[in-house]
Amino acid sequence: MSGQNKKQRSRTYARNRTNLSRRGFEKQPEPDSIFLLKLISVTISASIWLKFSSQLVIFGVVFGGLPLGAVIAALTMHFLEKRQTNRHVFYAIIFIIAILSYFLPLGIVL
Repeated sequence: MSGQNKKQRSRTYARNRTNLSRRGFEKQPEPDSIFLLKLISVTISASIWLKFSSQLVIFGVVFGGLPLGAVIAALTMHFLEKRQTNRHVFYAIIFIIAILSYFLPLGIVL
């Protein structure tokens, strides 16, 4: 009977624990060097285009090239980056670099 009279304590499970400390900081922050490495690799890969020597017309739409590197970089960041805010930053960088690199002589010409 003494076991039933004891106050029931709520259990803390791992899924209920937060990744923030009491002050609001992350418990295990990502090093700046890792973030910079990801940023440089995304920038380089997003600038790769698969360009055609003559324009390709499909269903009346003219294609001068395909942003192959931007697609690969976006998929890579979707699966590798855990923080949603960082993912949004990487997506914005991929989009801007892909547009800028379309006008530069970068990429693979077929």
